[in-house]
Amino acid sequence: QVQLVESGGGLVQAGGSLRLSCAASGRTFSSYIMGWFRQAPGKEREFVAVISWTGTSTYYAEFVKGRFTISRDNAKNTVYLQMNSLKPEDTAVYYCNTARRGTTVSGTGSWGQGTQVTVSS
Repeated sequence: QVQLVESGGGLVQAGGSLRLSCAASGRTFSSYIMGWFRQAPGKEREFVAVISWTGTSTYYAEFVKGRFTISRDNAKNTVYLQMNSLKPEDTAVYYCNTARRGTTVSGTGSWGQGTQVTVSS
């Protein structure tokens, strides 16, 4: 099983940018579809973005299209989430996980601690 550690969150003003990183352990990282998810206070965890194991295919939730970019570096066992034009409603704890795409995108591994993103207005 892949162990994941998220980092890169913080406090940013609306319109600003952040880059999240997710470092994975395990030699099989490159064989996993990887996703980013988030959970705002009082809300359920939701899908944000997903990337294929090769990095050539990506898919985004409608509310981040054109603003967020997911990428991965299999040599570094790391997946990234570049977040631009941040809005206060993007405030949440962000998590990465191995993922499965069906009618929805769901996390398939254990959830880590996540990284807090707070966007001020």
